[in-house]
Amino acid sequence: MALEQLTIKTAHEGLRKKEFSARELTEAYLERVQVRDGRIDAFITATVETALAQAEKLDRKGDFSDPLCGIPVGIKDIFCTKGVRTTAGSKILEKYVPPFSATVIEKLNEHQPVMLGKLNMDEFACGTSTETSYYKKTKNPWDLERIPGGSSGGSAAAVAADECIFALGTDTGGSIRQPAAMCGVVGLKPTYGRVSRYGVIAMASSLDQVGPITKTAEDAAIVLSAIAGRDKRDATTTQADVLNYAEEIKKDIRGLKIGVPKEYFVEGTEAGVEQAVREALTQLESMGAELVDISLPHSKYALATYYIIMPSELSANLARYDGVRFGYSAAAPTLMENYLQSRGAGFGPEIKRRIMIGTYSLSSGYYDAYYAQAQKVRTVIKREFDEIFKTVDCIASPVSPTVAFKIGEKIDDPLSMYLADIFTVPVNIAGLPGISVPCGFSKPSNGDTPLPVGLQLIGRPFDEAMILRIAHQYQTATDWHTQHPTL
Repeated sequence: MALEQLTIKTAHEGLRKKEFSARELTEAYLERVQVRDGRIDAFITATVETALAQAEKLDRKGDFSDPLCGIPVGIKDIFCTKGVRTTAGSKILEKYVPPFSATVIEKLNEHQPVMLGKLNMDEFACGTSTETSYYKKTKNPWDLERIPGGSSGGSAAAVAADECIFALGTDTGGSIRQPAAMCGVVGLKPTYGRVSRYGVIAMASSLDQVGPITKTAEDAAIVLSAIAGRDKRDATTTQADVLNYAEEIKKDIRGLKIGVPKEYFVEGTEAGVEQAVREALTQLESMGAELVDISLPHSKYALATYYIIMPSELSANLARYDGVRFGYSAAAPTLMENYLQSRGAGFGPEIKRRIMIGTYSLSSGYYDAYYAQAQKVRTVIKREFDEIFKTVDCIASPVSPTVAFKIGEKIDDPLSMYLADIFTVPVNIAGLPGISVPCGFSKPSNGDTPLPVGLQLIGRPFDEAMILRIAHQYQTATDWHTQHPTL
């Protein structure tokens, strides 16, 4: 197998056995970025010299006992990285170089992976297609005329195109799972509070969560063990034990009950997507799991709830970008004009749309009718999941109702774009863990090239071990995750 097609596990074995050096591995991926990224556009900032220096330092040390040591990684450009430009995909942060690193970057660095650079994303993580980035539009490696998903589209595309072995992303309403599904890789959204958000540029603070995008569920388990845990700088993180997930996933799935909600197989889902997911469920059943028909009737309100809570919190979080303290400044003659011009020129159309929705929802006279009411519905949705998890170990569904659509196809139709998150948003509303696993291919309604489909597995709060276990066992019985796009 070529170096650029290695997983974390196989690359670790090669480094440990001295079959290749960390520099050779890093050079293989940097060459891949140089050759391919002109077409994929996954990277905003490549850190070539730093990556090579890191690799050489690790080779001199010669200790590759840690499974992440020397492994090339790409970082979504929403994580603060000390001394490396961090833009959140926005013009307003075009020249921002953080003086500190996010907790998750610090924790990852303790395991000494090699950072190849910062990856493209929808502006401030607002988007489903990575088309709202100020810098570039990332393409899907399976079809360069199609979107990679979003908002962590650069992360998913880079892993799928073998431009890095794994990547970090964030998931507010599906932004890890949906691009992972559309690019044919694995995307894990941990439970809210499992991974620190300190130093992650905030979108919606009660929904954002950090997670890995990898080539296998086993790799996702390795990364989660490294980045999870309590952080005194993030009060929302939990004291819940961090397990050795790579060991937990070795257990078989005989006797586990997997809930199949009828509300997640709805009109509008492409026939090929539903067929691939149904076949994946049949495979799990043949491995000893029990499929249980369930109902989550309040899930239909999740999308409306999300699009009140998320823009409201976004509006509050983005108020700090005022052209004064940091970021883009219009340098207008008066303070008020500077505010207006900096934000007017610094934010893109989708950000402005969501700020206006959120500001309206929080405004005097409307707060109780919109934001407060949405929070009540959120509680109902969470309680519904809690009740279902008394009878099942996991819930399974499609990740997206469609495969990747064409670039530009939905950019002028925000409602259609928002509906792409219909199966992922309830997981964030309830704060649950979810994972996307490749489960087949489907031809889109307007194309002939088969594109990846993702199976979503949803778990109880802080039971990432369960969904990783089922995902891993599914991958031991199938080979969808071993297939690579031809570029």
